[in-house]
Amino acid sequence: MSQLEIELKQLKVEIINMWNLVHSQVVKSNVAMVNFDKNLAREVVSREKRVNGLELKIDRDCENIFALLTPVAVDLRFVLAVLKINSNLERIGDIAEGVAKYILSADKPFNPELLRMTETIAMYDEAINMLEDTLTAFEKEDTQLARSVFQKDEFLDKININATNATCQYLVLHPEDAYQSLINLSVIRRLERVGDQSKNIAEETIFYVEAKVLKHGEA
Repeated sequence: MSQLEIELKQLKVEIINMWNLVHSQVVKSNVAMVNFDKNLAREVVSREKRVNGLELKIDRDCENIFALLTPVAVDLRFVLAVLKINSNLERIGDIAEGVAKYILSADKPFNPELLRMTETIAMYDEAINMLEDTLTAFEKEDTQLARSVFQKDEFLDKININATNATCQYLVLHPEDAYQSLINLSVIRRLERVGDQSKNIAEETIFYVEAKVLKHGEA
């Protein structure tokens, strides 16, 4: 095995570790919100430092591979994809931390009726599924699965669009819950961005495997 092959194999292990860490952060922020578990929310905030540290290490490793081993063709696309995926994952980690901070600022548990009417939990479940699907697509080089992420992002977009009206309807019934309704709406906005980042990751997987750039092209 060449030095380049060794470095690429290790890089793949590192980005998968990053994926799993960020996935854990998103899942825990979800559980913390549903159960109003402020200790779990604090854990998410605390673990964000690990996300940032791993992002920096992966960036450095990519730079070293570029500088010292000059990858070409599919190897070059792999490193370029990892570099961008790493950034997307770090942003998802930031989103999970932001949700955790919202939970810490809340003064009472979130009303299950609010979460139902605004479809917050359904949105969380789909965002987590998207993150899992992108990882599986990357590991297995499954571009068909990567493309399925685009449709799931549309589901998140729809909930996000409907969230303002749903929140207004809830507030008519529960005007006393204005503060937590605003927090919930902010969480929905952040989850929509998780979908955007996951879609970006799916695009990078397709770029790596098929050498197709989808930013302004066809899927």
